[in-house]
Amino acid sequence: MTKIEGVKFDERGLVPIVTQDARTGEVLMLAWANEEALARTLETREGTYFSRSRNELWIKGATSGNTQKVVSVALDCDGDAVLYRVEQSGPACHTGERSCFHTPLLEGADSLDGVLARVYETITERLRTLPENSYVARLHAGGIDRVLKKVAEEAGEVLLEAKNGDREALATEAADLVFHLLFALAEVGVTPADVASVLQAREGKSGLKGPKDVG
Repeated sequence: MTKIEGVKFDERGLVPIVTQDARTGEVLMLAWANEEALARTLETREGTYFSRSRNELWIKGATSGNTQKVVSVALDCDGDAVLYRVEQSGPACHTGERSCFHTPLLEGADSLDGVLARVYETITERLRTLPENSYVARLHAGGIDRVLKKVAEEAGEVLLEAKNGDREALATEAADLVFHLLFALAEVGVTPADVASVLQAREGKSGLKGPKDVG
């Protein structure tokens, strides 16, 4: 059995590739691959596609530098579409936009995992550059104990608002808690993906297991 058995290429020998950011869940682009391009992606873990206009293989970032490290590849239930989950370096779209899907037809809230990943990336970027007048820079200057104190303070606010049953206030305080929790994670080099891996390991057929149910 080959790694690409089950893929239903169309009459042109192509299959559509949906490319998704592995960290945020954001859909970055839609492209095509033939069997050779897909096999090369599986072998090298570089986002590799087939250009219908040029009739040749192309590797994302080969000329622009906006490379894609492929984390995983999945086949859809019908076998006629493939999903690349990637770590994208730079913008995915040739226009310079982060995603090719940057023209909204219907506005809606982003997924929570996508927002968390972007907030975390912003925190880590500001920890690297420490821009003047940045809240991140000011809090970081106080040391890890100051960051952890903020986590504890915001957790207390969440408890109070949950007890009061004020949904709007609870959402606001929960957002503050999550921000400072991400801040604490960034300070010690733990990523949202690390946390997601732990939660994923706790998932079972009967549902999510709590910490006391594991081990």
